[in-house]
Amino acid sequence: MADLPDVTVPLGELVRPRCRHYFTGRSGRAHFRTRRYDFGGSPRYLPLVRAFLNTCAADRDDDYRYLFTLLGSELANNALDHSHSGRPFGVYSLTCERIRDGLRLTCRDQGSRDGTTVPFGQRAHLRAAADGLDLSAESGRGLALIDALATCWGDNGIPDRRQVWFFLAHDLTGSLWGSATAERTGPDPDPGPEADL
Repeated sequence: MADLPDVTVPLGELVRPRCRHYFTGRSGRAHFRTRRYDFGGSPRYLPLVRAFLNTCAADRDDDYRYLFTLLGSELANNALDHSHSGRPFGVYSLTCERIRDGLRLTCRDQGSRDGTTVPFGQRAHLRAAADGLDLSAESGRGLALIDALATCWGDNGIPDRRQVWFFLAHDLTGSLWGSATAERTGPDPDPGPEADL
């Protein structure tokens, strides 16, 4: 292909008109059951990914929206870094399902970049790196973060058409994120004796 000049185009122009409400950050439309979008295989589209994820969780509080967007971004980054989806003309899809007590996000990529396959009928499931949350770790943080903060997660075990998912319950009480949030805000301060008046 001939060299073409770089141009700046608003990312919103790349979204099909019938899907623009997926990226507004507001829950203005009726609640959805399932929402799916295909993203181009370039890190340049990650702001669109984050807008999509933020909008999927638009009717939740800020903490939940932040955590859902963070974990979903990790799935997208893994698809870009470890699969054919991150190569030129690659794509991956994100599917968000609204379940009664939380949101489930699935990332479907175009298969392992290193060509890994498994014999028919067998599975090769992903595992989070044991030291992935260690600050000195050079890789493995994405799945370790998902393993630590999502309610549950898994994958289909098929490297040449991988689907990785996580479920995040609406109630973050008891999760590491909920514990960290409680520590950050701390207990209510003592109102003092004047409160009894």
